[in-house]
Amino acid sequence: MATNNTITVKFFARLREELDTATLTVEAEPGLTAGRLLHDLAGKGGNWAQLDGALPVMIAVNQVMTKPDKVLQPGDEVAFFPPVTGG
Repeated sequence: MATNNTITVKFFARLREELDTATLTVEAEPGLTAGRLLHDLAGKGGNWAQLDGALPVMIAVNQVMTKPDKVLQPGDEVAFFPPVTGG
């Protein structure tokens, strides 16, 4: 987990490969939601733009599945990953 006034963001599976990063740290802003964080990251452009709804992305906060309107707190760990399919 992150410390101080930060949030740890983790990417898994295809997202980790396409974004060429597994983990990053962002500042925790008052009222920041998981969906807004996703939108802000998409604003980086390039491969990051896919995070803004082009493909479905699942969200977990502190290892619990959640919805985009979940308000984030300092120290939270947010994970983004594509839907898992089985066969």
